[in-house]
Amino acid sequence: VLGSSSLRFSPWDIPALMAQSNCTQVTEFSLAGFTEEPVTQVNLFLLFLLTYLVTILGNLSIIILIRDSPQLHSPMYYFLGNLAFIDLCSSTIFTPKMLVDLMSEKKSIAYAGCVAQIFLFDLFGITECFLLATMAYDRYVAICHPLVYPLVMSPKCCFQLVTGSYLLGLTNGVGQTISMSNLSFCSSSTINLFFCDISPLISLSTSDTTLSHIILTTSASLFGVSSSLVVLLSYVAIISTILSITSAEGKRKAFSTCTSHLTTVSIFYGASFFMYLNPSSGSSRGADKWAVVLYTLVTPMLNPLIYSLRNKEVKDALRRLMKTK
Repeated sequence: VLGSSSLRFSPWDIPALMAQSNCTQVTEFSLAGFTEEPVTQVNLFLLFLLTYLVTILGNLSIIILIRDSPQLHSPMYYFLGNLAFIDLCSSTIFTPKMLVDLMSEKKSIAYAGCVAQIFLFDLFGITECFLLATMAYDRYVAICHPLVYPLVMSPKCCFQLVTGSYLLGLTNGVGQTISMSNLSFCSSSTINLFFCDISPLISLSTSDTTLSHIILTTSASLFGVSSSLVVLLSYVAIISTILSITSAEGKRKAFSTCTSHLTTVSIFYGASFFMYLNPSSGSSRGADKWAVVLYTLVTPMLNPLIYSLRNKEVKDALRRLMKTK
């Protein structure tokens, strides 16, 4: 029996087997946060609290304004309302916990809370990717094929596009949650970030991370790359159409309808690509942490400001709403 091939192992396997037998699964993770300096922590607390309050106020205002303004009941603002909802939810996933940690000595999160953060963060992150791609497609149809715009972007089609974005986000969230559930953490439990993300957790795991890497790579390829390609191709066609317009005023009007979205897309994809494609992002060193802050905290705050300050229809609707109150 001892000679059976199914039970045969070499002396080199003994340390690994002993490590597995002595493995005690962690029940909570420590979050490194930003700094241990008390004064800096207070300053960051005030800064991030202000950012979060502006995010809540701005995105709620956009949702209410679109709901109560009939002139904004169009596909573009239907998508914008959903974008505001996603930004509101995504910033709420970790900002309150981060604010508490900034004022606490112990910065930790339970295993179940870490799983929940990963699921929700990946759900809303990919949903936002595809929603931004949907908004780019909407601008493409409006500028390049204006005569068929009401037919193509019908209420039914808009609902299907938004629902599809949420379903793809849900698929990604479930996939990343399954990925984490297969990981074991027996040694280091310190995440060098201010919230749970799947990339640093994979680097902390003491188990085989092959499946986790496959899921992460597949998710980035299928979801991130495909949505960014839709945005890129849409804007290539949009810019080509705008350049073919002979009137300078016509070019200005056509381009003004997509400048807000183009600004939002540039900030979102710029920060997210730096965050996930930068080779050092796995260790989340100084610059990477601030890229994560831009991606997770600043972008949700800026989106409603960009659309309200650069969009004439939104400003007009806001004036009308204020007059009726």
